[in-house]
Amino acid sequence: MVGLDAGVAKLATLSDGTVFETVNSFQKSQKKLARLQRQLSRKVKYSNNWQKQKRKIQRLHSRIANIRRDYLHKVTTTVSKKHAMIVIEDLKVKNMSKSATGTVSQPGRNVRAKSGLNRSILDQGWYEMRRQLEYKQLWRGGQVLAVPPAYTSQRCACCGHTAKENRLSQSQFRCQACGYAANADVNGARNILAAGHAVLAYGGMVQSGRPLKQEPTEMIQATA
Repeated sequence: MVGLDAGVAKLATLSDGTVFETVNSFQKSQKKLARLQRQLSRKVKYSNNWQKQKRKIQRLHSRIANIRRDYLHKVTTTVSKKHAMIVIEDLKVKNMSKSATGTVSQPGRNVRAKSGLNRSILDQGWYEMRRQLEYKQLWRGGQVLAVPPAYTSQRCACCGHTAKENRLSQSQFRCQACGYAANADVNGARNILAAGHAVLAYGGMVQSGRPLKQEPTEMIQATA
């Protein structure tokens, strides 16, 4: 059983300390995409050259999506093969990536920063990662348990003290009560795992009700 913390700086961090780095395919291709978009804006709309440029942009978007999907498959297959039960945060990705522009009466704040965060969240493919984990666990007879994400980044995995001051930075966690120090993502993943244990102790429901089985069948091994 393992806890998994999805992130922006790191794609995923497990409670056992395993870290999966990000593949920021969109960010790496952003300059090229911006250049193609500028070229498109200078062409006559719906002309042959405009259509050709549009297809170039579409191909780049497809390439980015393929890179992301391929990497996610590698990560989720690795995690699924090694762990019969995976505990994740029940993140509402659609709500998290809403625009910060607001309205005329209620304008958004930090729009540029929020736009960058939205891009990062969508580029990491959190929703797709969860989808892949769920169906691969179903194949293998494993389970995925989604728990509430509240305070997992602020709670000490050692003593349980919860405070925003515990999170020193994006990567550093130090409990102000007991002094426990750890990588912030690892601490979060351990809290997610603890939340999963608590849910199971109280008879909580999981995503798949099939019997636990660590190793997949021969057919699954060949196709995963």
